Amino acid sequence: MIGRLVGTLGAKSPPQVVVMVHGVGYEVDVPMSTFCNLPRSGEAVELFTHLVVREDAHLLYGFLTEGERSAFRQLLKVSGVGPKVALAVLSGLSVEDLARAVADGDAARMTRVPGIGKKTAERLVLELRDKLDATLPAAAKAAPASVDVVNALLALGYNDREASAATRGLAPDLPLADAIRQALKALAKP
Repeated sequence: MIGRLVGTLGAKSPPQVVVMVHGVGYEVDVPMSTFCNLPRSGEAVELFTHLVVREDAHLLYGFLTEGERSAFRQLLKVSGVGPKVALAVLSGLSVEDLARAVADGDAARMTRVPGIGKKTAERLVLELRDKLDATLPAAAKAAPASVDVVNALLALGYNDREASAATRGLAPDLPLADAIRQALKALAKP
């Protein structure tokens, strides 16, 4: 199993990158969350990897953090979820957002990811409920998960990332109306 690649970024073409390691170019599929945070071609890069061996191919998937790789591996254990769907989920949701959606039973949030239907989203919530908690950093576990506030912000036209960022730091015992006001204030700050 190839667990990590350390080398030079040879080429970038979403969703694939080429990592040059001692004269060998490894083609690695990465989620967009990783792709957007990669350095420019020719610079040093380190990726945590997961190798999938099939009858017709050996496919390498790469991630900037161990948390992303761990979430990817948990997604692969869900029936009906293959590597492409798992990459799509991690491209559409951060590991923290995925864990929050699973913990809150928010399957609707996952259906916004291309390729994830209602049944798959419900299966993800059901099968990942107790498994993703270990992949979350301690700060994300302590953060309040307020689906109602996020849904209110989404209804007002904010995107997932803005809504999730605005709910971080809200007190867990805050009434819904006050939580929405504070989130809106956070979004209004430049």
